[in-house]
Amino acid sequence: MKIIIDTNILVSAIIRDNLPEQLILWLLAQPSVKWIATTEIIMEYLDVLQRKKFDLPADVVAQWRCLFDEQISLVTPAIKVSFPRDRKDAKFLECALACEADVFVTGDKDFSEAQVLICTQIMTVTQFKLAFMG
Repeated sequence: MKIIIDTNILVSAIIRDNLPEQLILWLLAQPSVKWIATTEIIMEYLDVLQRKKFDLPADVVAQWRCLFDEQISLVTPAIKVSFPRDRKDAKFLECALACEADVFVTGDKDFSEAQVLICTQIMTVTQFKLAFMG
């Protein structure tokens, strides 16, 4: 299974230690599951983690950078997606198309309109847990 994780889910996993954290831990423990991203998505992950409002120590950000390097499978999108609802989020849809991802996990309701653009199933963390984590 190929999964794309939205930045809001990653931040929740790091800051709140709740269901998003369980999702990340589950994903990393499953040999048959691949966490997929593009270089642009990883850059967004790191940029957001370094925001002052989250006050994450540099060593924590560095640990996550190492985890991304070791655990995320990179793809390079060949197709640009027009997503007027939120142009900066088009990169997630481009990633989904590039790798034919099975699931994109997000907490962003803007993506509900994107389901017609991709075959990848767009799910919340709760939906993902019910469908795959038991």
